[in-house]
Amino acid sequence: MAQQTADVDEVFRVETHGIDPIPDAERHGSAKDLFWLWFGSNLTFTYVINGALAVAFGLSFWQATAVVVIGGLSFFAISAAGLSGIRTGTATLVISRAAFGVRGNFPAGVLNWVVSIGYTIVNTVVGTLALEVFFAEIGWQGGTAGRAVALLITLALTFAVAMWGHATVQFAERWMAYVLAAGFGLLLLFVLPGADTAAAATAPGLSGWSLAFVVMFAGPFSYVPMPADYTRYLPRTTSLRSITWTGALGGFVSSVALGVAGVAAATQTDMTDAVAGAESLLPGWFQPLFLALVLGGSVTNSIITLYSSSLNLQVLGIPWSRARAIVISAAVTAVGSLAALFLTDFTTSLLSFLSLLIIVFAPWGGVFLADMLLRRCRYDSDALHAGRAGAYWYRSGYHPAGLAALLAGMAFAALTCDSELWTGPLVAPLGGADLTLLGSVVSGLAYWALTRRRIPAYAPAA
Repeated sequence: MAQQTADVDEVFRVETHGIDPIPDAERHGSAKDLFWLWFGSNLTFTYVINGALAVAFGLSFWQATAVVVIGGLSFFAISAAGLSGIRTGTATLVISRAAFGVRGNFPAGVLNWVVSIGYTIVNTVVGTLALEVFFAEIGWQGGTAGRAVALLITLALTFAVAMWGHATVQFAERWMAYVLAAGFGLLLLFVLPGADTAAAATAPGLSGWSLAFVVMFAGPFSYVPMPADYTRYLPRTTSLRSITWTGALGGFVSSVALGVAGVAAATQTDMTDAVAGAESLLPGWFQPLFLALVLGGSVTNSIITLYSSSLNLQVLGIPWSRARAIVISAAVTAVGSLAALFLTDFTTSLLSFLSLLIIVFAPWGGVFLADMLLRRCRYDSDALHAGRAGAYWYRSGYHPAGLAALLAGMAFAALTCDSELWTGPLVAPLGGADLTLLGSVVSGLAYWALTRRRIPAYAPAA
C-alpha cells in the first residue's frame, strides 16, 4: 500500500495532495528547484512595464535602476516566507492561521484568492493580446475570432500545467525559463546600448520616488501568501539558508533584468503602450519572437498564481481535491479575461482594484512574517488543521493580537495610500508620498509588541 501512495508528486501526473501535510516519505527535491521556480515565474513583461513607470514618474536612468534593484531585494523576504512550508508541509494560508486564528484567517484568504485570480486575468489578457498581434504579424488578421483563439491558447497553456500540480509546475517553470531567459537576454542587448544614462531627472520629488517604490514592491508583495506552497515538498533536512538564497536570487535576477530593460526602453521611446514601445526598439526579425516572449512570461506567472489559488480554495473550505478546485479558478479566470478583452474599461478597473488591495496585503504580510520570526518557523502542524480542537483556535477562532496588528497596519496604509480609487488624508501633508507599503512595518511591529512574550516556538515531542 505504501508503494502506491508514495511519489505522488510526479511530472505529468495529477498531484493528489492539497493543503494536507506532506509526509516525510513523499518529500523530494532540493533548494535549487526554488531558483528556477521564482526565476521562471518572474520572467514576465510586467517588470518591463514597472521599470518604464519609474522613468515616467520622473526618475533618471540611474535613479530608476536603483529602485528596481531595491525592489528586487524584496524577494529575500518572499523566499524566507517559504521556510515555514518545509517545517509544516502545508500551504502558506494554512500556516497563517497561527497568526490570525482559523476564522480570523478567512477574510484574508478570500481576498488573496481574488488577488490571485485578478493577476491571473491580467497576465492572461497581456498574453492574449501579444499572441493576437503575433497572429497579425505572421499574416492572420483574425479579428474577434483571432482574439478568441489567442485567449483559448493562453488559458490552455496555463491551466494544463497548473492542473497537473506541483511537480509539473516546477518542471514547466524550469524549461520555460531556459527559453525565456535567452529571449529576454536578447531584448536587453537590443535596448541597453541606446539607453540615455546622462539625462537628469525631472525633480520627481517625494511623490515620484514613493510611487516608483510602490510599483516595484507591489509585485513581490503579492507573492507573500504563496511561498510555502512550493517549499512544502522539500525534505526537512534541506538547509533553510539555501532555501532563502536560491529562491531570492531567482526572483531578484529576473525581476531586476527586466526592470532595467524597461528603464532603458523608457529613456528612448514612449512606453505608454509598453509592448508597442519596446517592440519599436527591436529589429524586425526579432519582433515576432518578442511577442512570443510576452506570451510565455504571462503564462509562467499565471501558472503559479492559478496553482496557489486552488490551494487557497481548499483553505476556504471547498470540499474538493486541489485538481477539482482549480477548475473553479480557471473558470473565473476565463470569464474575467473575456470581460477584460471585450469590455474596454474592465482591465483598467481591475488594475485599480488590485492596486488598492495592497492596503490589506502589505499589513497581512507584516503580521505573517513577524509571527514566523517569533515562532522561528516552528508550528504545530497538526494544530493548524485541527480547527476548534487545535492551539490556533484562540478566542472563538480569532487571534486578537494578530487582528489588532493587522488593523493597525491597514489604518496606516489607508491613511497614506495614493491610488485612483482612494487617496488617504495624509498623502497631501506628506507631499504626495504614497507610504502604503510601510503598513507592513507598522503591522509587524505592532504584532511583535503585542505577542513577543506570549508566543514560544513550538517544540515537537521527542
